[in-house]
Amino acid sequence: MIYKSIMLLHNRIAVLRAERKLSRAALASSVGVNPQTIGFLERGDYMPSLELAFKIAEHFGLPVEAVFSPRPFRTLSEQVYEMHKREA
Repeated sequence: MIYKSIMLLHNRIAVLRAERKLSRAALASSVGVNPQTIGFLERGDYMPSLELAFKIAEHFGLPVEAVFSPRPFRTLSEQVYEMHKREA
């Protein structure tokens, strides 16, 4: 029997848009998709093509692995707290 595995892809699109005060429509226009597609991506309801993932990462000026990950991203507070613990 062949089992099909569906990979969940996590992303930081909503956070990156908020940081830059960028609307879904503006990002969608920049990468050539419908604004609804950006919403589907943000909610994890849609898996981007490799081309779209690279376009989105390029739009934000980040490497693709900073925007998309097969594992959940750690929260900023977790990252900052860990950094401060190492410095102490």
